[in-house]
Amino acid sequence: MSIIQLTQTIHIAPRSSGQAKRGNLQPALPGMEPETLTTPTISNRQIAEVLADVADLIERQHGNPYRIQAYRNAARGVLELQEPAANILARGEDLPIPGLGERLRARIAQLVADGTMTIQDGIYTQTLPQPVRTLMTLEHIGPSTAIRLYEELGIDSAEKLWQAAQQHRICTLHGFGERSETRMKVAAAHRLHRHQGDAA
Repeated sequence: MSIIQLTQTIHIAPRSSGQAKRGNLQPALPGMEPETLTTPTISNRQIAEVLADVADLIERQHGNPYRIQAYRNAARGVLELQEPAANILARGEDLPIPGLGERLRARIAQLVADGTMTIQDGIYTQTLPQPVRTLMTLEHIGPSTAIRLYEELGIDSAEKLWQAAQQHRICTLHGFGERSETRMKVAAAHRLHRHQGDAA
Protein backbone atom coordinates (compact mmCIF):
# COMPACT_ATOMS: atom_id res chain seq x y z
CA MET A 1 0.00 0.00 0.00
CA SER A 2 1.59 3.29 -1.10
CA ILE A 3 1.92 6.22 1.30
CA ILE A 4 2.28 9.89 0.46
CA GLN A 5 4.23 11.79 3.11
CA LEU A 6 3.14 15.41 3.50
CA THR A 7 5.09 18.14 5.28
CA GLN A 8 3.09 21.25 6.06
CA THR A 9 3.94 24.38 8.00
CA ILE A 10 1.26 26.34 9.83
CA HIS A 11 2.00 30.05 10.38
CA ILE A 12 0.11 31.74 13.17
CA ALA A 13 0.97 35.30 12.11
CA PRO A 14 3.40 37.13 9.85
CA ARG A 15 6.42 38.57 11.51
CA SER A 16 6.28 42.34 12.00
CA SER A 17 9.11 44.67 11.23
CA GLY A 18 9.55 48.34 11.94
CA GLN A 19 10.97 49.26 8.56
CA ALA A 20 10.65 52.86 7.46
CA LYS A 21 9.02 53.67 4.13
CA ARG A 22 11.38 53.54 1.20
CA GLY A 23 12.44 56.89 -0.09
CA ASN A 24 11.90 58.69 3.21
CA LEU A 25 15.40 59.97 3.89
CA GLN A 26 14.49 62.69 6.37
CA PRO A 27 15.46 62.04 9.98
CA ALA A 28 12.61 61.45 12.41
CA LEU A 29 11.55 64.23 14.74
CA PRO A 30 12.68 63.88 18.36
CA GLY A 31 10.39 61.45 20.11
CA MET A 32 9.09 60.10 16.77
CA GLU A 33 11.81 57.52 16.14
CA PRO A 34 10.53 54.13 14.87
CA GLU A 35 9.57 51.87 17.71
CA THR A 36 11.24 48.51 18.07
CA LEU A 37 8.45 46.02 17.47
CA THR A 38 8.53 42.80 19.41
CA THR A 39 6.72 39.63 18.54
CA PRO A 40 3.60 39.43 20.72
CA THR A 41 3.26 36.50 23.09
CA ILE A 42 1.00 33.85 21.64
CA SER A 43 -2.16 33.26 23.67
CA ASN A 44 -3.58 29.93 24.77
CA ARG A 45 -6.59 30.53 22.53
CA GLN A 46 -4.33 31.03 19.50
CA ILE A 47 -2.44 27.81 20.28
CA ALA A 48 -5.72 25.91 20.67
CA GLU A 49 -7.05 27.28 17.39
CA VAL A 50 -3.93 26.13 15.53
CA LEU A 51 -4.12 22.66 17.12
CA ALA A 52 -7.81 22.36 16.23
CA ASP A 53 -7.10 23.51 12.67
CA VAL A 54 -4.34 20.90 12.32
CA ALA A 55 -6.76 18.22 13.55
CA ASP A 56 -9.31 19.32 10.93
CA LEU A 57 -6.60 19.34 8.26
CA ILE A 58 -5.46 15.79 9.07
CA GLU A 59 -9.08 14.65 9.17
CA ARG A 60 -9.77 16.10 5.73
CA GLN A 61 -6.71 14.28 4.44
CA HIS A 62 -8.08 11.01 5.85
CA GLY A 63 -5.19 10.80 8.28
CA ASN A 64 -4.71 8.72 11.42
CA PRO A 65 -7.80 9.15 13.67
CA TYR A 66 -5.64 8.81 16.79
CA ARG A 67 -3.52 11.78 15.70
CA ILE A 68 -6.67 13.78 15.01
CA GLN A 69 -7.94 13.08 18.53
CA ALA A 70 -4.53 13.84 20.04
CA TYR A 71 -4.51 17.32 18.50
CA ARG A 72 -8.08 18.00 19.64
CA ASN A 73 -7.30 16.80 23.16
CA ALA A 74 -4.22 19.03 23.18
CA ALA A 75 -6.33 22.01 22.10
CA ARG A 76 -8.76 21.43 24.95
CA GLY A 77 -5.88 20.95 27.40
CA VAL A 78 -4.27 24.26 26.39
CA LEU A 79 -7.57 26.09 26.86
CA GLU A 80 -7.89 24.64 30.36
CA LEU A 81 -4.45 25.88 31.52
CA GLN A 82 -4.56 28.35 34.39
CA GLU A 83 -1.83 30.54 32.88
CA PRO A 84 -0.37 31.23 29.44
CA ALA A 85 1.43 28.25 27.96
CA ALA A 86 4.15 30.65 26.80
CA ASN A 87 4.94 31.54 30.43
CA ILE A 88 5.12 27.89 31.47
CA LEU A 89 7.47 27.04 28.61
CA ALA A 90 9.59 30.13 29.28
CA ARG A 91 10.28 28.75 32.76
CA GLY A 92 11.46 25.50 31.20
CA GLU A 93 8.54 23.54 32.62
CA ASP A 94 6.40 20.94 30.85
CA LEU A 95 2.84 21.87 30.03
CA PRO A 96 0.57 20.22 32.64
CA ILE A 97 -1.68 18.58 30.06
CA PRO A 98 -2.49 14.89 30.68
CA GLY A 99 -1.75 12.56 27.79
CA LEU A 100 0.26 15.09 25.80
CA GLY A 101 2.99 13.22 23.89
CA GLU A 102 6.56 14.37 23.48
CA ARG A 103 6.20 15.05 19.76
CA LEU A 104 3.15 17.25 20.27
CA ARG A 105 4.85 19.03 23.19
CA ALA A 106 7.74 19.86 20.86
CA ARG A 107 5.40 21.21 18.20
CA ILE A 108 3.58 23.42 20.69
CA ALA A 109 6.94 24.72 21.92
CA GLN A 110 7.89 25.46 18.30
CA LEU A 111 4.61 27.31 17.80
CA VAL A 112 5.15 29.43 20.92
CA ALA A 113 8.77 30.21 20.05
CA ASP A 114 8.52 30.79 16.29
CA GLY A 115 4.86 31.32 15.48
CA THR A 116 4.96 28.26 13.19
CA MET A 117 4.24 24.55 13.49
CA THR A 118 5.54 21.95 11.05
CA ILE A 119 3.60 18.71 10.78
CA GLN A 120 4.06 15.55 8.76
CA ASP A 121 1.24 13.26 7.83
CA GLY A 122 1.30 9.99 5.92
CA ILE A 123 -1.68 9.38 3.67
CA TYR A 124 -2.53 5.91 2.41
CA THR A 125 -3.57 6.63 -1.16
CA GLN A 126 -5.85 3.58 -1.30
CA THR A 127 -8.00 5.05 1.50
CA LEU A 128 -8.76 8.17 -0.56
CA PRO A 129 -11.99 8.30 -2.61
CA GLN A 130 -11.55 7.32 -6.26
CA PRO A 131 -12.38 10.84 -7.56
CA VAL A 132 -9.61 12.25 -5.34
CA ARG A 133 -7.12 9.73 -6.70
CA THR A 134 -8.23 10.61 -10.24
CA LEU A 135 -7.53 14.30 -9.64
CA MET A 136 -4.14 13.44 -8.14
CA THR A 137 -3.04 12.02 -11.49
CA LEU A 138 -3.15 15.56 -12.91
CA GLU A 139 -0.12 17.82 -12.80
CA HIS A 140 0.06 20.35 -9.90
CA ILE A 141 -2.59 18.50 -7.84
CA GLY A 142 -1.54 16.78 -4.63
CA PRO A 143 -3.77 15.02 -2.09
CA SER A 144 -4.70 18.13 -0.10
CA THR A 145 -5.72 20.03 -3.21
CA ALA A 146 -7.56 17.06 -4.68
CA ILE A 147 -9.52 16.53 -1.47
CA ARG A 148 -10.57 20.18 -1.33
CA LEU A 149 -11.57 20.28 -4.98
CA TYR A 150 -13.67 17.15 -4.56
CA GLU A 151 -15.27 17.96 -1.20
CA GLU A 152 -15.81 21.70 -1.62
CA LEU A 153 -16.57 22.00 -5.34
CA GLY A 154 -17.66 18.48 -6.30
CA ILE A 155 -14.88 18.19 -8.90
CA ASP A 156 -14.17 14.56 -9.73
CA SER A 157 -12.72 14.64 -13.26
CA ALA A 158 -10.42 16.63 -15.54
CA GLU A 159 -13.46 17.91 -17.43
CA LYS A 160 -15.13 19.28 -14.30
CA LEU A 161 -11.82 20.76 -13.19
CA TRP A 162 -11.47 22.61 -16.50
CA GLN A 163 -15.05 23.87 -16.29
CA ALA A 164 -14.59 25.10 -12.70
CA ALA A 165 -11.40 26.92 -13.66
CA GLN A 166 -13.09 28.41 -16.73
CA GLN A 167 -15.85 29.75 -14.45
CA HIS A 168 -13.24 31.01 -11.92
CA ARG A 169 -14.77 28.96 -9.10
CA ILE A 170 -11.44 27.53 -7.89
CA CYS A 171 -9.88 30.89 -7.02
CA THR A 172 -12.84 31.62 -4.72
CA LEU A 173 -11.61 28.90 -2.34
CA HIS A 174 -9.45 30.05 0.57
CA GLY A 175 -5.78 29.54 -0.22
CA PHE A 176 -6.22 29.35 -4.00
CA GLY A 177 -5.36 32.19 -6.36
CA GLU A 178 -5.63 32.94 -10.05
CA ARG A 179 -2.17 31.49 -10.78
CA SER A 180 -2.95 28.12 -9.19
CA GLU A 181 -6.33 28.09 -10.92
CA THR A 182 -4.65 28.72 -14.29
CA ARG A 183 -2.11 25.93 -13.67
CA MET A 184 -4.92 23.47 -12.90
CA LYS A 185 -6.88 24.58 -15.96
CA VAL A 186 -3.86 23.95 -18.19
CA ALA A 187 -3.27 20.54 -16.58
CA ALA A 188 -6.91 19.59 -17.11
CA ALA A 189 -6.79 20.79 -20.73
CA HIS A 190 -3.69 18.70 -21.40
CA ARG A 191 -5.41 15.60 -20.02
CA LEU A 192 -8.59 16.23 -22.04
CA HIS A 193 -6.67 16.85 -25.27
CA ARG A 194 -4.59 13.71 -24.70
CA HIS A 195 -7.72 11.61 -24.23
CA GLN A 196 -9.28 13.13 -27.34
CA GLY A 197 -6.12 12.28 -29.28
CA ASP A 198 -6.21 8.69 -28.01
CA ALA A 199 -9.83 8.34 -29.11
CA ALA A 200 -9.13 9.70 -32.60
